[in-house]
Amino acid sequence: MITLRRSAERGRANHGWLDSRFTFSFAEYFDPRHMGWRSLRVINDDKVAAGAGFPMHGHRDMEIVTWMLAGQLEHKDSMGNGAAVGPGEAQYMSAGRGVMHSEFNPSPTVDAHLLQIWMLPRERGLTPRYGQKNFTVALERQEPVLVLSPDGASGSIAVEADVRLWVARAHEAREWSVPLAAGRGAWVHLAKGSATVNGKSLSAGDAAAMEAEAAITITASAGSEVLIFDLA
Repeated sequence: MITLRRSAERGRANHGWLDSRFTFSFAEYFDPRHMGWRSLRVINDDKVAAGAGFPMHGHRDMEIVTWMLAGQLEHKDSMGNGAAVGPGEAQYMSAGRGVMHSEFNPSPTVDAHLLQIWMLPRERGLTPRYGQKNFTVALERQEPVLVLSPDGASGSIAVEADVRLWVARAHEAREWSVPLAAGRGAWVHLAKGSATVNGKSLSAGDAAAMEAEAAITITASAGSEVLIFDLA
């Protein structure tokens, strides 16, 4: 079974310095039909203006991942971490029992484009953690790259949730297939380009929720970038 979530149907908030599209209910956007999916709670498609950013603010009991699509974002947190993240890099923060952080676009001229992803953790009150990894070289192979997993398999970032995230880029037309075990679901988010997912056509910003499917088969056009979540 496949359910589509079209880009144009997402919520939106434009604050000038921040232009966001919300896959699930977030902040002032509320839709009881879209409160999350399995352990996914947030996928925000954010554009942060040059020289702007999020001031220091707090989170708890949430797995937070930033996936950059263009530009850069600088991260600082109350654990003492400070780093910039760019395209092809994943930045991870397990908020656990509480953490403060800020995110800022350091460029004076280039907007930052990112996906902000939140997932529910396996349990509450965990010790906060931070991680960051560059997957650019692996993505050049034009095959799905395991970016997140519960156990850090295949060089992925270990997260406190039963989720696996693959990311794939296509420089030319490609087809990929990822198996899906019985009882698990998949959320496929097309960040760039166009693709078909198990026969359903997607454009940039579209997503597909998949259940009771044996595999996820994606035919992507040149220039596409896709995120594939395998969820308990």
